[in-house]
Parts: sequence; C-alpha cells; structure tokens
Amino acid sequence: MSERAYDAVLLDLDGTLVSDAGEIRPRVIQQVRRVSSLGVRVMIATGRSEAGVRSILSQLGLEGPAIVYNGAGLWCPSAGRLIEEQVLADPTAVAILGFARSRGLLPVMMRGGEKFAAPPRDRWEEKAIAFMEDLTVVPFDDLPTERLLRVSLFWSDPGDPNELADEIETVLDRPVYATAFPLNILAHHRDSPLLVVDVQPPCRGKGEALRVLAQRYGIPPERVVAVGDASNDLPMITAAGLGVAMGNATALVRDAADRVIGANGTDALADLLKELF
Repeated sequence: MSERAYDAVLLDLDGTLVSDAGEIRPRVIQQVRRVSSLGVRVMIATGRSEAGVRSILSQLGLEGPAIVYNGAGLWCPSAGRLIEEQVLADPTAVAILGFARSRGLLPVMMRGGEKFAAPPRDRWEEKAIAFMEDLTVVPFDDLPTERLLRVSLFWSDPGDPNELADEIETVLDRPVYATAFPLNILAHHRDSPLLVVDVQPPCRGKGEALRVLAQRYGIPPERVVAVGDASNDLPMITAAGLGVAMGNATALVRDAADRVIGANGTDALADLLKELF
C-alpha cells in the first residue's frame, strides 16, 4: 500500500460539511470518522463561534481543537474552552461601534461564550440574530468593547459588502481582518436582503488552521487538504497542499481551488475522503 499524500483535512462547516438542511449526511460522517481513525488529523475551520461547533465535533467524534471565529479562536472540546484567543484592541472595538452608529448598522459584539447585539429594528434584523447562541440584546450604549474576538455588522443597503469591508479598514486605520458576505449564502437566511461584515483581530483567517497543524502536530501545509465554499475559506484553500471547492462554492472560490467536487447536499465530500484516504 502506497504512502498517503496528505496527513490532515480542514473542513468548513456551512455550505461544505453541513447541508442546506442543517445536517451532515450519514456517509460524510462515516468517512470523517474512518479517516480520523487512520490517524489523519481532521480539523474544523469555521466562522461560527464555539457554541456553534460543539455538537458537530461530538457528532463527528473529533476530540482535537477547531478553528472558530474565522481564525480568531481555537476551541478545544476536551478542555471545554478556547485555548487560543486573538482579540480586538479596545480602541478598535470602540471605533467600530462609532462607525456602526454613523452608518446605521446593526452591531453584534462577540467574545468567548457571549454575544451582545443592539436591538433589531426590523424583521430581517430579528431573523439575522435569531439563530445566534449565547446572545443577549442590550441597548446600543451598553454594548461591550473589551476582549472581543469579532464584531459583526449587518445592514440592508444595496451594494457590495466587500466595499464596506474595505471602507471599515480604511476608516479604522488599524490592523484588522475583515470578511464580507451577503447573509443569504447561509441556508437559514436564503430570503434575507442583509449584508454582513465580520471584523476580527488581525490574523490569517482560516489560514490559522495551517499554523496550528504545523505547530501542534508537525504537519506542513503541503500535506493538508482544505475544503470550503465561501470567500472566508480562501486563506486555507489557497495555502493548503490541495485546495478543494464544493460545487456550490462561489465562482471566486472555485477558480482558486485545485479541485471542484459536488455540492454540499450530496455525498461528494464522502467520496473525496474515500478517494484520498
């Protein structure tokens, strides 16, 4: 039997591992467990918080850490806590809130185990925050600005979310990592008109997963497979030895990937793991 070409797999959640119905297909679960049993390091890399990843790690039988908050945190299920945190400087968080107020954006402030949102102003904003775990709604002036791993900004004006992300970075004039997307790329929000910018501390985004694999497990990037569907997956897809885009991925991600497989509603991911391992 020939030596395997890869020693680790990085998997995005929404749009990749998780179907639009919010489930993981049985064959995908089976293949993830099988690959992990072979000694291959399987790591989740997601924009979700730790609350959004706990049950999935348990379902997959994964005991190793997971990248959360788009690279700003590393959640360890066995320790039950974040074992790495990169936080926004307090003045940066204050500046982001000032920008949100001036532009009429809905801010959600996130830190380990807690989320705080300003009161939603319409049904779209209500729906946008309805699925968030560990969320407390407080008056705008009571939103916290300390120890934040992310600030998410929601708005409904038409336009390109990437342009607002660029504007935020310019206005702040501080090092941050901003990711932008229309909320309707998420299955629970297909009809939403809202756009989102997530502002995280300066980091490599999901590319932090490659650093963790190298530092903690001695696995170099060229021996890693990374699979995703959205622009926030690009830092890991472009740096991994094999970057894979789902069939439902954005055109930008498909163009950047080494391979394109089937959509997240199929067993394409299971087939990929069976083929590679």
